[in-house]
Amino acid sequence: MKKQKIQKKKNRKIRNIVLSITGSILLLLLIVIVWVAWGKNQGEQISHTSFLVTDQTPSEADPSLVYMTSDITPEGLVRVYEALGRDFDGRIAVKLHTGEGEDSFHLRPSFIEPLIDLVDGTIIESNTAYGGSRTETAVHMQLAQERGFTEVAPVDILDAEGSLTLPVTEGQQLKENLVGSHLADYDSVIVLSHFKGHYMGGFGGAIKNTSIGIASSEGKGLIHTAGVLPNFFFGMLFTRQNAFLESMAEAAKSVSDYEHDGDDILYINVVNNISVDCDCVANPAEPDMHDIGILASTDPVALDQASVDLVYAADDGGSVIERIESRNGLLTLKHAEDIGLGSRWYELISID
Repeated sequence: MKKQKIQKKKNRKIRNIVLSITGSILLLLLIVIVWVAWGKNQGEQISHTSFLVTDQTPSEADPSLVYMTSDITPEGLVRVYEALGRDFDGRIAVKLHTGEGEDSFHLRPSFIEPLIDLVDGTIIESNTAYGGSRTETAVHMQLAQERGFTEVAPVDILDAEGSLTLPVTEGQQLKENLVGSHLADYDSVIVLSHFKGHYMGGFGGAIKNTSIGIASSEGKGLIHTAGVLPNFFFGMLFTRQNAFLESMAEAAKSVSDYEHDGDDILYINVVNNISVDCDCVANPAEPDMHDIGILASTDPVALDQASVDLVYAADDGGSVIERIESRNGLLTLKHAEDIGLGSRWYELISID
């Protein structure tokens, strides 16, 4: 009887210890959740303003040229590229997104082929930092082959042999950016982006494709965690949203600086199939707004700003606008301009 009482007492003590530990863990978890929820919504919130040059544009504005066609065809893509008047020499890389799934709205090989042929380019991509079909080089290359990309051009996974460290100047979040080491093998870069919404960034265009898109797998982790950790998932939990958005702008600036201060890089946005989801989603939401066109510029900030402005001007852009604003995505453009990547002011020149 005495032994049973002692055992019951021990059991209660153990139970109390377990409950105490469990309660402490739950309290800590609650604190973390509250802290993250609070932190991700703190900081500067940016509202939309059009930066298209008009008669009322401030005299101190320094607008960039953005060319546009409503002809969303391979021929239209070539024409808007030629409007930029850039003739690159040497090895030319064409950065695009190979798509997480066959149902994603990434640009198809048949659409990009004439441009690739014209510049004799090589398609470049980097491995992802999360699970999926593009995490490992061998599987990523197999996917590129299965989807027909290797039939129209050579494909190079930039971080197949590791990372190249680029310094970040004027950075508030990043001190360095890690890109695929093969970037050093190319003399110039064409950043060819499908413009759409994005779960984390609000929208994905030239800046995202230049930053996260060219970053190595490890570099993607650094951008997503604002330079804190290369561990993608753990670091994301503790990264404030605005810090991530600013990190994208800073990483893109480092790539532009590496390409001879922007002289050896240009940008094209194909604004069609405008889902709220990125091409990194295997089964994205169906677009509920109309296609807009193809835009090109030597300034990625002006190009993304023009693409965003056209979405805001559309009668049916509500879903994408909500995605942009709910993620404070416009901060990326402001920060990119603040650190000297480009200008939000632009002149829109139709080539139709």
